[in-house]
Amino acid sequence: MNERRLGLGSVIATGVGLVVASSCLLSIGIGTSTIGITFIISMVVACALNIVTLLSIAELNALMPDLTGGLAQYSLACVGPFITIICMVGGYALCNTIAGSVEVAMFGNTIVSLLPGVHIPVWGYCVILVLLLMIANLNGVDVFIKIQDFVAYSLIASLIIMGVMGTLGFGTGEIVEQPAVLSSDFSGITGLCGLAFFLFIGGEYVVPLTKEVKNAKRDIPLGMILSMFIILAMQIFLTLGFKNYTSWDELGASTTPHILYGKMLLGPFGGYWMVIVSLLAVISSVNTVMSSLSYILMGMAKIGLLPSFFNKTNRKNAPYVGIIFEGAAFCIINITGLSTTDSLSFMISVLALLWMLSYVVSNLNVLILRKRLPNAPRNFKVPLGPVFPIIGILGTIWMIYNIDPDISVKLSLYKVCGIIILVLTVYAFFWMKYQVKRPLFKPYPVKEVMAMENELYEKYHRPKKNRKTI
Repeated sequence: MNERRLGLGSVIATGVGLVVASSCLLSIGIGTSTIGITFIISMVVACALNIVTLLSIAELNALMPDLTGGLAQYSLACVGPFITIICMVGGYALCNTIAGSVEVAMFGNTIVSLLPGVHIPVWGYCVILVLLLMIANLNGVDVFIKIQDFVAYSLIASLIIMGVMGTLGFGTGEIVEQPAVLSSDFSGITGLCGLAFFLFIGGEYVVPLTKEVKNAKRDIPLGMILSMFIILAMQIFLTLGFKNYTSWDELGASTTPHILYGKMLLGPFGGYWMVIVSLLAVISSVNTVMSSLSYILMGMAKIGLLPSFFNKTNRKNAPYVGIIFEGAAFCIINITGLSTTDSLSFMISVLALLWMLSYVVSNLNVLILRKRLPNAPRNFKVPLGPVFPIIGILGTIWMIYNIDPDISVKLSLYKVCGIIILVLTVYAFFWMKYQVKRPLFKPYPVKEVMAMENELYEKYHRPKKNRKTI
């Protein structure tokens, strides 16, 4: 775009912004109430595997910098358009639409619980929030970053303060006498690694900001990794605080465990504080999804995986079609019933599974490009050769298998994801076969993928009859 003006602090704010969400606070409550503080082990394993994938993404970004669509463009150059559409449209466009919708639903549920006497439906609050964030994002990346920096750092400070207070027993509430560990067996801990994985996904959402970052070579990989460590520290403190101030049974039964914890820690004041934290988490995550995903959709349109109207920008250089599309999707999904709390935890697991598939492909991309372009310049390279990408692939597959300890729930999750993949397979086949008219499994040359970023590519390289529709 224009002058690069974002620093490391804004990169971290974006990385933390998507990951620390109300749905994550719900997931911590579920995991901790199931096995106790040994859930920290599950979180450490999940965080480590996510960092491995982020290192791979940092290498891909170093080899193919300044690409709007990020992971989609990397995959197009490695595994071809068919797999890219399935993993990236499913793992990103669809997955993050679900994620944003879940967050908006959590916002509505929180406000309704706070104001039970006000007769406004849950979806009404959801629509108000979405419209406000759409207006902000349509005003460009500057407004997005101003909101994100304030919200993300307020969120980080609040959760660390309340987590440390609970860990050290400094709350005004009564400390609960209960066992710290509910399960220490290997299968119990590993069975929740899939749930813990969701607590860290999304750090790569800083990649679409590369063009705006002053020192992208340093700040993109460093910002992603620091985001993960900050998030892990916050979650460990919260887990220990949960143990001291909330009974496991109440924690597991609550749909807003963080608000319950706030009340038990500091009384009514703590409850209101955690309501504010919850609202900050929703605003931060939805703001990040709406902004970054609109750029990712733009990048997918540039490489012909989505219709070209996602390429359109307004006078603020904001990809307004993607922003409006995401906002409309959030509203429709919530108006039609996602705001019911019964479906939230299941939806969280569905989108975690889809996201995991895109992470497997991202690690595979590094191995492919290492083989295909061993001497290409990279200003960042994952150490120890193929070791970390292979660990990332195997570890993510292992977490897919351990997405839920209940076999019936696990099979239901696989079934839903299988249906989604089948629909995407049909779309990918017909779109590439009859619209784009290129081989389904043949990777595009890296130089061509990078050239597609330029608006002149469509004018001079695509068939005339396709230029207006691709």
